[in-house]
Amino acid sequence: MKRVDLADADCGIAQAVGVLGDWWTFLLIRDIAGGVTRFDALQRTLGMSRRALAERLAELTDHGVLRRRRYSDRPPRYDYLLTAKGEGLLPVLIALQEWGDRHLIGDGTLTATAQAGSAEARRVHALVGRRVPEIVLTRHDGEPEPVATPDSWTVLYCFPGAFVPEAQGYPPYWSEVPGAAGCTLESTTYAARAGDFAAAGARVRGASTQRPDQLAAFAAHAGLPFPLVSDQDQRLAAGLLLPTFRAAGVDRFKRLTLLIDPAATVHAVQFPITDPAGSVDEMLRLVRDR
Repeated sequence: MKRVDLADADCGIAQAVGVLGDWWTFLLIRDIAGGVTRFDALQRTLGMSRRALAERLAELTDHGVLRRRRYSDRPPRYDYLLTAKGEGLLPVLIALQEWGDRHLIGDGTLTATAQAGSAEARRVHALVGRRVPEIVLTRHDGEPEPVATPDSWTVLYCFPGAFVPEAQGYPPYWSEVPGAAGCTLESTTYAARAGDFAAAGARVRGASTQRPDQLAAFAAHAGLPFPLVSDQDQRLAAGLLLPTFRAAGVDRFKRLTLLIDPAATVHAVQFPITDPAGSVDEMLRLVRDR
């Protein structure tokens, strides 16, 4: 079937395929979400011909998936950035990644963790030395919060989901997903060590794909002295290609922690984490020894 035929079909899937075209589009969106926004850098990382890349960028801009922001007048050069329409594709990217990680790279098992030598572990550890894209998330109190701050080190622990048992309850079969349990213990251990992290010059942030109101309920329940941030739109997950798993109809972070320096560069990572409480003390040693 030709793309023109797909574009005319009364089907959202067909119309989306008509816009997205081919697999290069998803790789382009992946890299732009990760902070690679300039033509030469995209051509270098993807290995596309310059003509094919120019055509694909022009088509995505015409369809409103990308927008251009000029950074040079002579000659005219542009950053290519995701629009709101383009950001709407990020959950699609995460769904593709989760399916590939689980069913193509993995053995099909639903898990909230990974093996130490797995492809997911290699991908996360390869983040060391990489600059975090400029991503602003929503805190549990509704205020905006950047992933990294220029005046301090940041400990960002990503967790599958934390719940108030009496009010929210846990998703069905939560305890049967390897690695899912332990979010409350991890968060309260970070809360107990928050003063030590502050004394060492680091700010603690917890991140989850839960909604801000869900995080607010848990933060109040656990008495956390630091903010939790919501990645419900999956900007962080897509920007860094963080491992996820799907449970109760929601894509959730696999448990991992990033140590980010004031220049927004990843300094150290923890993944997989098999001991949520012990990982906090290990991260404190990393902060003190940096």
